[in-house]
Amino acid sequence: MSAQYQRFLKVLEKWPAEKTKVGRYFVRFYSETRKMSGEAKIISGTLVAKTIREELSREVKALGAQFVPGLRIVQVGGREDSNVYIRMKIKAATEIGIQAELVQLPRSITELELLDKVRELNADRRVHGIIVQMPLDSDHKMDAHRVADAVSPSKDVDGLHTLNEGRLATGDMGGFLPCTPWGCLELIRRTGVEIAGAQAVVLGRSKIVGTPAAELLKWNNATVTVCHSKTRNLEQLTRSADILVVGIGVAEMVKGSWIKPGAVVIDCGINCKPDASKASGSRLVGDVDYEQAKQVAGFLTPVPGGVGPMTVAMLMKNTVAAASRAAARSKCSSWSLQPLALQLVRPVPSDITIARAQRPKHIAHLAEEIGLEESEVSLYGNSKAKISLNVLQRLHERQAGNYVVVAGITPTPLGEGKTTTLMGLVQALGAHKRKNVMAALRQPSQGPTFGIKGGAAGGGYAQVIPMEEFNLHLTGDIHAVSAANNLLAAQLDTRIFHEATQTDKALYQRLVPKIKGQRKFSAIQLRRLQRLGIDKTDPDELTEAEYGQFARLDIDPDTIMWERVVDINDRHLRAITIGQSPTEKGMSRKTRFSIAVASEIMAVLALSGCLADMKQRLGAMVVAFNKCGQPVTADDLGMTGALAVLLKDALEPNLMQSLEGTPVLVHAGPFANIAHGCNSIIADEIGLKLVGSDGYVCTEAGFGSDIGMEKFCNIKCRNSGRKPNAMVLVTTVRAIKMHGGGAPVTPGTPLNKQYTEENLELLEQGLPNLLQHIANGCAFGMPVVVSINAHVADTPAEHKLLKDAALKAGAFAAVVSTHWSDGGAGAVPLAEAVIEACKLPNKFKLLYDLELPLVDKMNKIAQTMYGAGKVELSDEALEQVKRLTDAGFGKLPICMSKTSGSVTGDASIKGAPKGFTLNVESVYVSAGAGFVVAMCGDITKMPGLSTRPAIYDIDLNIETGQIEGLF
Repeated sequence: MSAQYQRFLKVLEKWPAEKTKVGRYFVRFYSETRKMSGEAKIISGTLVAKTIREELSREVKALGAQFVPGLRIVQVGGREDSNVYIRMKIKAATEIGIQAELVQLPRSITELELLDKVRELNADRRVHGIIVQMPLDSDHKMDAHRVADAVSPSKDVDGLHTLNEGRLATGDMGGFLPCTPWGCLELIRRTGVEIAGAQAVVLGRSKIVGTPAAELLKWNNATVTVCHSKTRNLEQLTRSADILVVGIGVAEMVKGSWIKPGAVVIDCGINCKPDASKASGSRLVGDVDYEQAKQVAGFLTPVPGGVGPMTVAMLMKNTVAAASRAAARSKCSSWSLQPLALQLVRPVPSDITIARAQRPKHIAHLAEEIGLEESEVSLYGNSKAKISLNVLQRLHERQAGNYVVVAGITPTPLGEGKTTTLMGLVQALGAHKRKNVMAALRQPSQGPTFGIKGGAAGGGYAQVIPMEEFNLHLTGDIHAVSAANNLLAAQLDTRIFHEATQTDKALYQRLVPKIKGQRKFSAIQLRRLQRLGIDKTDPDELTEAEYGQFARLDIDPDTIMWERVVDINDRHLRAITIGQSPTEKGMSRKTRFSIAVASEIMAVLALSGCLADMKQRLGAMVVAFNKCGQPVTADDLGMTGALAVLLKDALEPNLMQSLEGTPVLVHAGPFANIAHGCNSIIADEIGLKLVGSDGYVCTEAGFGSDIGMEKFCNIKCRNSGRKPNAMVLVTTVRAIKMHGGGAPVTPGTPLNKQYTEENLELLEQGLPNLLQHIANGCAFGMPVVVSINAHVADTPAEHKLLKDAALKAGAFAAVVSTHWSDGGAGAVPLAEAVIEACKLPNKFKLLYDLELPLVDKMNKIAQTMYGAGKVELSDEALEQVKRLTDAGFGKLPICMSKTSGSVTGDASIKGAPKGFTLNVESVYVSAGAGFVVAMCGDITKMPGLSTRPAIYDIDLNIETGQIEGLF
């Protein structure tokens, strides 16, 4: 770099903020500088830029402290000319209130590393504008165009991305305009000269100035000619211009004879010219001969002090605009959702045929429609994705939407279409009522999928798609739960083994080994020391007694509550013996497997509010008691961090879609008997923020209202603090007839004619079950909307009987829904009833206070939700209640584990009997999930396969790659 050019840069950097000295003149905005008639009015870019900066400063203040515009300037290497421009940009940004930072990268950086850095900034929601300073001063060859195009178009405040260039070329001014041409246009406007209809000539066709300047003038209705080095009759063309924009890169090329008298001349050039009369030995000149031009032109920009300050000002304007758009997006909850049309077929085909006939949207497109940013979505192929928890932070200030829980009456073994109703409802709300709506479902276990029940995607024309992916591995969350659960089980049994085979000192030395001659406690070991009251951090300072206190958990094998899991139905794992290898030295014990969704870790996943909350809950899980009766936790076993690592990605909800293209969040799948049977709090929270105050999140509670809905309210809502606005209660004529004394309903066998013919007497006898479930919703203060899931054999008279009874019992509304056969259109009456119900004042209340003793809470649930007279605990259960209360778990909510086939504890009893005794056989704590489980009867946590499970029908077509026979 020449000394002369260095002096030029110093002059450039020291331009005054309010006026610019050019030669011996002071240039003023629209000045009357010469007082000589006929001379051009000088357009001071410095003063115009100052005005723009003041306007932008006010805009930034209006955004508030919660939304400070962020600008990042990426520089490779350290060219001095680039440094000067960067300092100018940062200075201007700071004056306005923009948080501008230089991201300086070494010359040794590769193009791939640079692209990764740009993508990182694209994903940073604090950054609204990104500039990659050119030229790239790198040791490696780099494609500048590729680097510029790596910047997100929404953060491309330079306006150089191909998409922004293309938008300008087509007349779309909604993108970011390139700063120098935009600055030129603004200067022309400030002259008061009318652009529309004017003859404009642009001298130069560069990507940075000439070409975009021509486009801007064209779309402002000027007639534009672009000239370049190959243009003939150049002087003749420039003399025809009412507006002349020059960016040719040749010092003082345009003479006064080239200019039409009275024309507006915008000089974009900046050149350093030797001048012995100057102390610096040089002076700055443009591409226009200033002295000659001012005698001819009507308006003229000086160099310096003309276009240069405007380039920086317009860059700032783009940055503030980017921040304002981001702020508006965060506040605006209106979606641009485009529903998918259904092609209804009669008779209604199989679920899988319907699902495969619909082509889903690309999941990235759906994510964009519902207001998710690209950085918040991790794609798993084209049809499913994970949503980052960062969206909750971004939308923290947004008001949440309406919260609706879908529950059911006591079902038949065939199920009453609760998930199908939920999907029909959201399709009706989203595709037909044009509301922002999100379905929130549990992820189904593979046990039912390969067993008898089949999938849980809904059915008919109300489904989640693609249903194969929904019902099988999805994104691996259940596998992550299984891995974490079984790692904890392995560590538990291994710890018992090592404690039995080592002295206190040997055990301590292995737990805190010397590494490079030094012992050091890990963070989780320091937590254990604190719990023990040992105020030491140096491992060598512990006494012999403290060795044993720290190292020995002294677990009582008879109290172990932690079981291994697998996500299949396998009855032979209900009781097993482990530790039979000779290497285990006779330390065998009896235990069992549960199905994966019965793991407490799954309940923890569903109830956690964030990563920190999940980690705390995982560490608090009680796996056993020691021989002194004190609880032993996962944190005592050193497992908290490892479990959190395995579950980090699983905590993010999964995004899918309905048959009609409305969004569906699928997350967590706790067993509905021994856990709370609801999807995750996090999924609901994300949904409630995304839909906005006028939107709806419709979620499902497992089994009947006596089980899933009760736990949804008393456990899930107690944890989240959310108050549901309404409850949808799903019922069918078939189920009510069964409760009225109808013949048994068995999967795989034809229905008795009682269910296929009108029978009002049988239907009326079964009404008490429906009425009990309506009363359950009312007990929590929720308006209850009864949805009668219509079946082919139902009659209008049967539907009327159910509707009349429901309304008489206090339901807010009762409607017949045909979503299974008609999709969302068949659930429009249901959607309209839900909308009206959500307009009512929210009177939600919890059923009991946590201060009540455990047994009193059990009685409150049994008497209110089931119609029981009292709860009776076995001697073992009473002893367990005392142990848990003494251990500090007495103030936890209760999770009642009972049959789903009856409101009583006996699956064979139908209807809704009153005053019965509910027997509680055993009680244990899920401390991480935060509830005490009361086992009412023999509830297996490991289902078994039937004689002919669905396995026989499932196959893979090796020619098409499609799964066959799944549904």
